[in-house]
Order: sequence, then structure tokens, then C-alpha cells
Amino acid sequence: MKSDTNPAQRIKTLRETYGMSQEELADRSAVPLELIKKIEEGMIPDLAPLVKIARTLGVRLGTILDEDRELGPVLTRKGETPEHLTFTANQSTVRTDGLRYSVLAPGKAGRHMEPFLIEVPYGSDMLRSSHEGEEFFYVLQGKIRLEYGTLSYEMSEGDSIYYDSMVPHRAVALGGQDAKVLAVVYTPV
Repeated sequence: MKSDTNPAQRIKTLRETYGMSQEELADRSAVPLELIKKIEEGMIPDLAPLVKIARTLGVRLGTILDEDRELGPVLTRKGETPEHLTFTANQSTVRTDGLRYSVLAPGKAGRHMEPFLIEVPYGSDMLRSSHEGEEFFYVLQGKIRLEYGTLSYEMSEGDSIYYDSMVPHRAVALGGQDAKVLAVVYTPV
């Protein structure tokens, strides 16, 4: 991940543009300095620290996740979904068993929602996440359990849920197989 077309480089470029050190970004965003360093080295944690960093830098989450290029409609055809981002299951280590997010509207400038196709691997052990905003999940394939605060919702293909993402939450695949979810995330700027 060496070009400015990846989240790590975008965060570093924005931080440096504002004349902010890694320590200042950590203090202002309430994201631990060690995690800031790992993110700038290419580790992608869950959404919560990225949302905090985006807010601190005064940009939308989409500005960090992809390049804003298109003012008009953005069409993504089947098979053209960009490479996915794998969010780590544990913020202190780089692992490959985390949720795999594919951005569905790459390049759409000024968007207020972030549509994703999320692959939830069976057996992944994601930490609960919480961040400002709202989320909508629609199960496309398999079964998941959405853990939301002290509540738990088992969902199958065709089920959906809309929730406040400030409440700690996570998705877990059930039934011995991976699951696929259409998610729309809204985070205020």
C-alpha cells in the first residue's frame, strides 16, 4: 500500500496537509497513537477508529476509504466491485479473518451514506464496534447474529435491521458458513 489510492496513505496525506503529527491526531481523535501508526502502515481496523479519524480531519468516511471523483451517479456493475478492505478482528494485531468490506459506490463525491457489501467469515471474532451514525443491514446470503448492546438478533437471508451505531455492535456468521450482507452506513461529518 504505497500509493495515495489507499486508506493508509490518504489518512497520512490529510494529516500532513493539516500540519498534524500522529500524536496530535491521536489526541484529537481519541484513537490510540499505536493504532494511528498501524493504520498509516496499512492496517485497517474496524470502522469506529476510521470514523473518529475522518471526523477529526474534517472529511467523510468515504474520503478515507476511496477517492471522491464523480459528482453524478456512480454505477457499479456486477463483477466490477473494487477490491475489498479487510477490517481486522482485533485492533492490536493484523489478521486476515476479519470482515471483508467492498465499497459499492467508489468515487462518489459528496455522499452521505456508505454502501458496502460485507462478507462475514464463519469463525471470525470481531470486537464490538461503536461510532456515531446509523447502519442498515440486509442479509443476502447465510445467517448472522447481530449483537447489539445487550440484545442479540439472529437473521437469515432477506432479513434486515436498522440501528443506531453508537451502541456497541458486531455481526457473527452462523450455521458453519460465511454470510454476505448489504450494509449502508451513515456517519455525520
